[in-house]
Amino acid sequence: MDQTVPAPLQHECMVFPEGLHLECGFHLAPVQIAYRTYGALSAARDNAIIVCHALTGDQYLADTQPLTGKPGWWSRMVGPGLPIDTDRFFVICMNVLGGCMGSTGPRSPRSGPGADGAEPWGTDFPPVTIRDMVRAQKLLVDRLGIHRLFAVVGGSMGGMQVLEWAATYPDMVFAAMPIATSPFHSAQNIAFNEVSRQAIFADPDWHGGRYWERDAVPARGLAVARMMAHITYLSEEALTRKFGRRVRRDPYGDNPLSLFGEMFEVESYLRHQGSSFVNRFDANSYLTITRAMDYFDLGTEHDGDLSRPFHGTRTRFCIVSFSSDWLFPTSQARMLARALNRAAANVSFVEIESDKGHDAFLLDEPDFDRTVRGFLSGAAEHARIG
Repeated sequence: MDQTVPAPLQHECMVFPEGLHLECGFHLAPVQIAYRTYGALSAARDNAIIVCHALTGDQYLADTQPLTGKPGWWSRMVGPGLPIDTDRFFVICMNVLGGCMGSTGPRSPRSGPGADGAEPWGTDFPPVTIRDMVRAQKLLVDRLGIHRLFAVVGGSMGGMQVLEWAATYPDMVFAAMPIATSPFHSAQNIAFNEVSRQAIFADPDWHGGRYWERDAVPARGLAVARMMAHITYLSEEALTRKFGRRVRRDPYGDNPLSLFGEMFEVESYLRHQGSSFVNRFDANSYLTITRAMDYFDLGTEHDGDLSRPFHGTRTRFCIVSFSSDWLFPTSQARMLARALNRAAANVSFVEIESDKGHDAFLLDEPDFDRTVRGFLSGAAEHARIG
């Protein structure tokens, strides 16, 4: 397993010396947010869209990811003339607090009393929540002089951020599009995350989370975590269509057939997903962000009533689910839609027929593209954005 430690990168960032008071009670300062922007901010500053990334995403939304050299994770969706049209909208994408692509996170130099400014936080990085991530994003939005966002859009963990934006800053968000997400993380999803975390802990190169001191990376454990998560992003139909029970020869030689002499193609695919992931993601960030997802529950502060965070909201919502998504199933999206209806919110709900599973929002789905384009165009008309 490749254990290459990624070289430091220079990201476009803003630093906030005053920092942020986290929900856990810790005051984190300074806070740095890495981001990318696409399109131009209008003279009225009324055309800004935040796109929130998912668990293993980053701010490189629509341009080349510098570690992998691959196109941005939503380059098919964001750009001139695309559903999120940068000829019309100013798009901002930020690496989440706790991430590892330039925003303050476990790999950042430790700050505070007794810190020398050189040693990373590692596992001592304070626990963060989805709300903390959104409040950090608001620091950057305020710095850009944007007082109201036209829209906030995101899928999976990005959808959680969309809901948190609409709940925490309702007067700032004209339109919200939570995609393939839920108002809380289910027990099943928490269980999947825990299996992934335990794989990292079991890696002999984990070293209690201080692996950088040994010039090591818990690559095997992190790869298994990625493999485990990736299975949940696909549907049985997608796996069958792509791989079935096809096998491939041992790539390392013409050995006689044995128990491990051939690999199923699906095994090879998962191994590739795992091995490539370790070169672009930090294990401690993975632990931090998965736990933030686990904490997420919009009803916690409201005796389980999911409508109360949205009472009186004027935000326009479009909730999108996918028929084969079993990680964030349509039943949870319907629950959210009903909660918004009880709050008398302006809400529409769309279930996209797809056999591609949870990852469908990242893949070529014409009905989904039309939904995004249609919702944003309609909302722009109501907001009187040219």
